[in-house]
Amino acid sequence: MERSAMSMARGDGARAAGVRRDPRSVRAAYERFLGTGEPPGGIDPVVADSWRRSLRNGVDPDTPHPQVALADAELAAYRAAHPLAAVMPVVRELVVDGAADDGLVVAVSDEIGRLLWVEGNRRLRGTVDRVGFVEGAVWGEESVGTNAPGTALATRRAVQVIGAEHFARPVQELSCAAAPIRDPRTGRVLGVLDVTGRRAAATHVVLSLVRATVATVERELATRAAAALHPSGVAPVDLRVLGRPVLRTPAGERPLSLRHAEILLLLAEHPRGLAADELAVLLHPGVLSDVTVRAEVSRLRHVVGALLAGSRPYRLARPLRTDVGDVRAALAAGDVRAAVGAYAPLLPRSVAPGIEQLRAELSAEVRAAVLAAGDPDALDAWVRGAEGADDHAAWTRLLDVAPAGSPQAVRARARAGLLDETLS
Repeated sequence: MERSAMSMARGDGARAAGVRRDPRSVRAAYERFLGTGEPPGGIDPVVADSWRRSLRNGVDPDTPHPQVALADAELAAYRAAHPLAAVMPVVRELVVDGAADDGLVVAVSDEIGRLLWVEGNRRLRGTVDRVGFVEGAVWGEESVGTNAPGTALATRRAVQVIGAEHFARPVQELSCAAAPIRDPRTGRVLGVLDVTGRRAAATHVVLSLVRATVATVERELATRAAAALHPSGVAPVDLRVLGRPVLRTPAGERPLSLRHAEILLLLAEHPRGLAADELAVLLHPGVLSDVTVRAEVSRLRHVVGALLAGSRPYRLARPLRTDVGDVRAALAAGDVRAAVGAYAPLLPRSVAPGIEQLRAELSAEVRAAVLAAGDPDALDAWVRGAEGADDHAAWTRLLDVAPAGSPQAVRARARAGLLDETLS
């Protein structure tokens, strides 16, 4: 680890005066502690306390022994039933998806330090595999000594362990940052989120990323817990996009930004889900990076919580009712009046290609149904709207079907004549 990178690293809160985290000072204190047992002065107090616990627990500094108690099938079943399984899409979206490019590995453990998911950079995973940092292994302090996941569990706080601060020598080429994940209802620790790597994992940025991701995960857990309290087990949600975008929930109406409404509608129209690159194409007429898409979806999760389920691909956790679907249902039932009465231009300010296509398709479906039905009231409702005001065919059709001398017929004759003059 270069000294410049080491100087960026910090523990949980301000660093105590006189604490050294550069490799030479830490390694000297480490060897002196192992050789003499004297208190390791001048290093992070959190690390020093952890070294003492590791020594009392009889951890072998040269050969740590992480326990692997669950076979593959048992681990899969245990992992699927764990409360953190439901929020892994959030973890993948916020940290795992970028970890491969940044040379990092992301791990999520249970409350005893058993690693349930280890994902990220393939090359670094080969390195951590060799020291036993694998799914199913228990990385508590009791078996492997000072390490971010184990020490975060022991102290119940966010922790960063840099290089030689690890108690076990085989792990000292790595750095890691971890923080406990708590059940928002009870405060009980459910597990730990850890990011492990080389130089990049020693920075304050990674520790901040871990803290922010844990906060988002805990909000997601709280949202899911609140939804579970609804009598039906699923809180009803209704998306309005014909006109001003609004999300209707049991707690009331919640206005949506245009971008969030676009994403929700596109996912509602693609129930099997959309990959980040697919969503990017549908959202922007130019080039939109996957990183930007992930950031937008992450912000949307703060608004809708458990309504979003996945990140590979992005998808909705359950069907979402939309007013677009209401219009289509009325058309399918042959109720043209209801369809045109519920209709308005779909997100009219949106220039997202996927939304523009949906808008054009819905408009064409409603217009065709209105013209084919020949219902004066449905035609009158259509031409009173923004899209029908200059629709010459609709005005002519209304003139044909409206009772002679009726207000509808008079209006239709006048408007059709004006449009004839304009067009000619």
